[in-house]
Amino acid sequence: MIKFFRQSYAIQYVVIAMMAIALWIPSFITGRATMGLGNPVTPIFNLTDSLLGGSSIAQHAFAFVLLVIETLLFNAIMVNNQIVGKVSTIGAFVFVLLMSLTPTQTNFYPFALSVFFILLTISNLFEVYQLPNPELNLLKSGAFIALASMCYSPAIILLLWVFIALPIAKKGSLRLQLIPIFGFLFVYFLYFVGVFLFGDFRSLLDSYRDYFASIKFSVEGFNLKNIGLLLLLVVCTLLLLFGGGNANFEKTIAVRTKISMTVIMAAFALLFLFLGGNVLMNGLVFVVISILVSYAFSYIGNTGWANLFLTLFILLVFANHYYFKLL
Repeated sequence: MIKFFRQSYAIQYVVIAMMAIALWIPSFITGRATMGLGNPVTPIFNLTDSLLGGSSIAQHAFAFVLLVIETLLFNAIMVNNQIVGKVSTIGAFVFVLLMSLTPTQTNFYPFALSVFFILLTISNLFEVYQLPNPELNLLKSGAFIALASMCYSPAIILLLWVFIALPIAKKGSLRLQLIPIFGFLFVYFLYFVGVFLFGDFRSLLDSYRDYFASIKFSVEGFNLKNIGLLLLLVVCTLLLLFGGGNANFEKTIAVRTKISMTVIMAAFALLFLFLGGNVLMNGLVFVVISILVSYAFSYIGNTGWANLFLTLFILLVFANHYYFKLL
């Protein structure tokens, strides 16, 4: 199975599309409309929600189309940055599986909307290492983080990831680290000016004040099922990355640098899980694991045991969607 998705022909995309449709069918049948948050700190999500009109079918259709777009973008990022082979769909396969892992994730919710901008941020940061003049990439990274935070507020934390990742990419000068901040603030400046001219600016300021004052870390979103799922994913990812049979891993400095940047992001992904709400909807951890597992599957030498685990895992995922519905 793994070797099958290391190639890129029409048949691979057909299989991935069929898997995505099969995982999302239950949500179209039994899903409910997501209640609008109405929170000024998430204006892009609010606008999208209002355009969908509170319709369950419209929300799920939009979320599914968004997943397709994000899947193609994710696979392109993996290929362009040599995380996977030059001709491979393994990234798309892993991303669809992990972003549709449970019935809870096959819905319209803020993080799912922010993933598009988070992927663009990752793409720009990955390219920084090999660019002699990365200023434009850094500016766009800050802007994309701002847009992601307008869908899913905790994405603001990714600015800290940029600060830590840039020295790893040999671009850690103070001037370069200030550029993403400028891009971030420029987007919010435009938003604030628009609200000041056409909306209730005082209410917006109060909303941001209340939001930052209410941020707290908790374990309320955790239960034994969620903990078990996350531990399974983390342990299996570590085994794939550091277990035996990985002699064929790509060893170029550029790829190792990008994987190191991803590992740093993993710390922030774990932090997201403690920000309240259902941990499955604070899903940066699934994006990070998608990158690392795609990398592992692309270069692992002996695929026998990995194929066996993957087959069993997929069967359990489908059983959960259609029968157990545990998460």
